Amino acid sequence: MKFQPIKPKKVSSQIADQIRSSILSGEFSPGDKLPPERELAEMFGVSRPSVREALNVLSSAGLVMSYQGGGTVVMSLVENSTSNPLSELIRIQQDRALDVIEVRKCMESWTAYYAAQRALPEDLRRMEEIVNGMKRNLDGLQPSEDLDANLHILIARSTHNIVWLHLMQSLFDAMKEFQQGVWRAVYLTSEDHHLLYQHHLAIFEAIRDKNAEAARKAMTNHLEFAEQRSAAYVSKNHS
Repeated sequence: MKFQPIKPKKVSSQIADQIRSSILSGEFSPGDKLPPERELAEMFGVSRPSVREALNVLSSAGLVMSYQGGGTVVMSLVENSTSNPLSELIRIQQDRALDVIEVRKCMESWTAYYAAQRALPEDLRRMEEIVNGMKRNLDGLQPSEDLDANLHILIARSTHNIVWLHLMQSLFDAMKEFQQGVWRAVYLTSEDHHLLYQHHLAIFEAIRDKNAEAARKAMTNHLEFAEQRSAAYVSKNHS
């Protein structure tokens, strides 16, 4: 029997492996910043050059991008360009956003379904915090657009499927400007805000109760409503 010599693994490779595992497990979402080099060096108990080398490896693999003075940002597994062509398309042709919502209806109905099966207690606790925040915002009609987006991303994260998470994050990044316009032009009344809250509460409660089919239906109902309001927004802008 012929054995191969054992080669000690470089420190930077071990660091890269751990950061890669954290990204692929969903601990970091696309757009999240990694801790600064100094903090990473302290966490790993290594020198900063070793951390820098590890980040260069991850950058070459397209998992992160380092910006001068802006830290190191986690990249999407499904979109690694510095620009977002879909976002630009929606900016030029707003009705393309309706195509995205149609895709979201298919995708998010199933992220809710799988989240109901797989969400951990910590996932549910964070969802509940967001839903409670939306409830508090009903006083004075405070906008909940950021909480809304965060809940949808958290539901995708709660599937514990990294592809769902990165796909959803990419779509939300592309839709961000459009969604802000919808929130500020369409969801204006107390009834609108209460209805959106009830939609999200129903989705959360179904996931919390591990009722996958109810979660899927609640998400579909919510996105069909969002589709109708978004279509009205696009029509108003084109008139």
